[in-house]
This record gives sequence, C-alpha cells and structure tokens, in this order.
Amino acid sequence: MTAPPLAQRPSKALLIGLVASGLIALIVLALMLYAGGPVGFGLSALLGLAPPLPVLLAAVLSLDRLEPEPKLNLAFAFAWGAGVAIVAGIALTLAGQELFSRAGYAASTVKDVGSVVLAPVIEEALKGSALLLLLRRRAEIDGLTDGIVYASMTGLGFATVENVGYYLLAFGEDGPGAAVQLFVMRGLIDPLGHPIYTSMIGLGIAYALTRGTPGRYAAIPLGYLGAVVLHGLWNGAATTGSLNVLGGAYLVIMVALIALIVVTVNERRHLIARMAHYLPAYRQTGLISDADLRMLTTLPTRKTARRWARGVGLGRAMSDYQHAATELTMLHVRAERKPMDPARFAAERDAYLAAMARSRRW
Repeated sequence: MTAPPLAQRPSKALLIGLVASGLIALIVLALMLYAGGPVGFGLSALLGLAPPLPVLLAAVLSLDRLEPEPKLNLAFAFAWGAGVAIVAGIALTLAGQELFSRAGYAASTVKDVGSVVLAPVIEEALKGSALLLLLRRRAEIDGLTDGIVYASMTGLGFATVENVGYYLLAFGEDGPGAAVQLFVMRGLIDPLGHPIYTSMIGLGIAYALTRGTPGRYAAIPLGYLGAVVLHGLWNGAATTGSLNVLGGAYLVIMVALIALIVVTVNERRHLIARMAHYLPAYRQTGLISDADLRMLTTLPTRKTARRWARGVGLGRAMSDYQHAATELTMLHVRAERKPMDPARFAAERDAYLAAMARSRRW
C-alpha cells in the first residue's frame, strides 16, 4: 500500500461538482444582472460582497487552522451553497407553494407556508447534502469542528447569492435606500443565519462519523431537525413584524452560535491534549524534540513559532511541519476510535513522518 500524501489528488467527481456548482451560481448572478440592470445589480452585489462576507469567511477558516481541510473541498462546499442549493431550493419551494395555492389556500397563507415551513425544510436538506457528497471519496470529517466548517461554508455560499437577490428585489421595489436598509438587517444584524442553521446538520453528521456510541446515526436527522427549527424560527419571527418576537428568535440563534463556539474550543483543546499524549513517542525519530513538543502542544506557541519562522524564511516549512504533526495525531485518534489495518496505519504514519522530515529545517 502506498502512503497517502498530505494533499491528496482531487477526485474528478469533486472537480466536476465544483465547476458545475460554480457555473450555476454565475448563471444565477447573470440572470439577476439581466433582470435588475447594471445599477441595481451592482449595488446589490456590492452589498452582498461587503466586508461582513470576507470577515465571516476568515472567521470560519480560523476555526479550521489547527487541522486545515483541503481548499478544494471548502470551495466545493461554498459553491454548492451558492449554486445548486439555492437554485434547487427556490425551484422546490415555489413548486410547493404552487401546490398549496392550487389547494385553495389564500395567497398570504401560501407565502407564510413557503417562508416558515417549505424553505427551511427544503433549503437545509439541500445545503446539508454537500457534507454527504464530500464523503463519497473518503471521510474528510475527523471531528465536530470539521462538520461545522463545511456546513458554514455551504451556508455562506447560499447566503451570499440569496442576499444579492433580496437586495435586488428591494432596490427594484423601493430604490437604493430599501436595499441598504435590508442590508443592515441581513448583512449586519443577522449575517450568520444560514451558517448557524446548517452547522446543526454538520454537527450531526460529524458526530455520527466520529463517535462509536449506539444510535450515533440518529444525530444526523436530529441535526437536520435543529437546522430546520432554527431556520423556521427566524423566518417565522420575521413574518410577524414584531421586534420583540424577532429579538427572541435572534437570542435563540445566538445561543446556538455560542454552543458551536464552545464545541470547537473544547475539541481544539482535546486535540492539543492528544498531541501531548501521542507525539512524545516519536522523539526517537529525531523529528520531534522537547522544544518542538512544547511548541506543538499549545495554540499560542504554535502561532509564535510560525511568526518566528516567517521572519527567517521558513514560514511554509513551519506550517507544513505543524500540519503534518497534527495529522499524525489525528491518525492516532482515528485508530483509537476504530481499529485500523496495521499496514494502512503504518503507511499513513510514515507519510506524515516523511512530511515532517522534509519540512523540519531548524
């Protein structure tokens, strides 16, 4: 068996999915440009890509800095949300509303059902499917944080294109002031809605994949239910027009956000503790000294080491070394959770040790 490299060759299916999702997103944006004109679309796109988006992307990626996920996978998750999920979500929601309309329900009822029930149920299923698609080649989710990161990227992609559409509608109805006013609500007050909703699904999938408890796969539908409830709660509160109700829904969503942060912080601390447990056994290889152990097993010292390395021209080498050491630890964690074939374990272990040997130049 050949040892797997740290950066695996991307699969054709993933590349096709990324390209297809990206093209769909571009087609949607082109249709918005055609329908809304250059001025309206330009303002809407500017608001949709305003500072909150890069800040949120940076925040999500910062969660992933200890054990970075493949960039292509993250790009696929974002593109899936911005393309396939949003187009299919709109189409299926409109089709569902049409069924209710034909059944004789009033237009206002049909609109509320679409917003409070159909949209959350359909959109969360479509966004969450990106995480399942990422697992077709091999398991990329090693912990709860990975599930949150992938889900957040999908949610951000979805929210970006959706926001541009909403801003464009507001511009067309009441001018630029209405678009800016809507931006304050969607882009500044509640920019984390979709990432938080879909992170419930990410948590459920990650829990099912990384735990050995009986009934662990029940976490997937439970996570989906949590996403639908949070999404429906916010949409339902928005339909009431009551600031008190909206504030209550916002508080619930912020509690969910705090819970997600607690999960990621605790998991990061656990992984650091596992490094301190497993890595000392590799002192004899000459690739990990006592100083390296002290550097690797706290977040502040890892950051300080990267800063020092950049100053002496070894920034990439230090990052690669830390990444390989983290992956080596994760290999032990996976083997601890579920017994691995000894030959496969040895091959992966040797690949990470080789990467550490190539990068350790201090």
